[in-house]
Amino acid sequence: MVLDRIALILVIIGALNWGFVGLFGLDLVAFFFGGQMAALSRVIYAVVGIAGLWCVSLLFREREPGGAVA
Repeated sequence: MVLDRIALILVIIGALNWGFVGLFGLDLVAFFFGGQMAALSRVIYAVVGIAGLWCVSLLFREREPGGAVA
């Protein structure tokens, strides 16, 4: 499903951002979009968070025999 892939991409981007925060102390979203409290940064954080919640549903879906998500 396309929405699943979009959500997974956003979650990966969020994970990479947290990796940069942990390793280098650099929040790329805040750096590129005007700080952590800037409106655009907050929208991006919220969208990535919603994508993370969506990806939780992937854990509980039944899979078809060919490996595709139903």
